[in-house]
Amino acid sequence: MNSRSSAVLDAQPVLVNANRFRKAHAADWERLETLVKRCEKRSVRALSDDDLIAFPLLYRSALSSLSIARETSLDRALVTYLEQLSTRAYFQIYGVPTSALRQLGRFFAHSWPASVQAIWRETLVALLLTVAGAVVGYLLVANDPGWFFGLMPGEMAQGRDPTATAESLRATLYDSPQDGLATFATFLFTHNAQIAIFAFALGFAFAVPTALLILYNGLMMGAIMAVFSAKGLGFEFAGWLMIHGTTEIFAIILSGAAGIRIGTAIAFPGRESRSDAAMRAGRAGATAMAGAVVMLAIAGLLEGIGRQTVNVDGTRYAIGLAMLAGWIVYFYLPRKKA
Repeated sequence: MNSRSSAVLDAQPVLVNANRFRKAHAADWERLETLVKRCEKRSVRALSDDDLIAFPLLYRSALSSLSIARETSLDRALVTYLEQLSTRAYFQIYGVPTSALRQLGRFFAHSWPASVQAIWRETLVALLLTVAGAVVGYLLVANDPGWFFGLMPGEMAQGRDPTATAESLRATLYDSPQDGLATFATFLFTHNAQIAIFAFALGFAFAVPTALLILYNGLMMGAIMAVFSAKGLGFEFAGWLMIHGTTEIFAIILSGAAGIRIGTAIAFPGRESRSDAAMRAGRAGATAMAGAVVMLAIAGLLEGIGRQTVNVDGTRYAIGLAMLAGWIVYFYLPRKKA
C-alpha cells in the first residue's frame, strides 16, 4: 500500500464524522439563521417569546459547533459558514443596545401590557379570590362583629372597629391629615405593598400561599367595609377607599396573578422540566410585577395627595373609577405586536 492510499484511508473517518456532524446540528444552524435573518430585516422584537428564549441557546450551540469544526479540521466551507453565522448572531444578541429611554418606552408601550394580558386567567382567579374574601369577611363581621378583631390587625384598624361611633368613623373619612389619617394611610399603603410583594414571591410554593394571601386581603377589606356599613357609612367609606384603592388593589391582584402563574408552572410543568417552566413563567411574571410596583407608586401618590385633600364623595368615586377604567384600557386594549 503506497503513501497516497494510506492518506485516503486515514481521511475516510473524517469525512464520515463530518457528515454525521452536519446531520446532527444542521437543524439548529438553520433555525439560528432564520432568527438572525428575521432580526436583521426587522428587529429582535419580531421574535416570539419561544424564539427569544431559544436564540442565545442556539448561538452558544453554533459556537460549540464552530469550535469542534476547527479542532477536527472539518471542511473549510462549513467552518466559514459557522464563523459568519456566529458573528451575525453575536451582533444581534450583544450588539449596541437601544437607549435606556427607548427601552423604558418599550416596557410601557408593549412589554408590560403584554405580560399582563398573558396572565389574564391568573388575574381572573386572583380577582375572584379577592371578591370571595371580601364577601365572606363582610358577612362574618356583619353577623358577628367579634369576627373583626380576629381578621383585622389592631395596628391597621386604629380604632376603626365595631366599637367606634358613627361620628368617629365619619371623622376618619373627612378629617385633615393632621389628625392621624395620614399615618393610617401610610400604614395601609405599606401593608398593601407588602402583600403585593409577598403574593408574588410566595408563588414559588405552588401558588398556595399566594392564593391564601389574596383571599385574606379580601377578608380584611370586607371586614372593614362591614364596620362602616353598620354605621351607615358604607358609601362614604367606599369612595374614600376607591380614590387610590382601584389602583392599589389592582396592583395586588396582578402581583398575585404573577405569583400564581409561577406556582402553577412549577406544579404543572407539562413536558418542560420544572426549572425551565419556572424560568419561563418567572420571566413573564417578573415583568408584570415590575409594572405592579409602578402602580403601587402611583397609588401612593393618589393616597398621599388625592385621598387626603379630596373630601367630596362624588369626586372620590370619579377619580377611582377613572383610574380603574384607565388601567383596563391600557392593559387590555388590543394592540399590534411589537
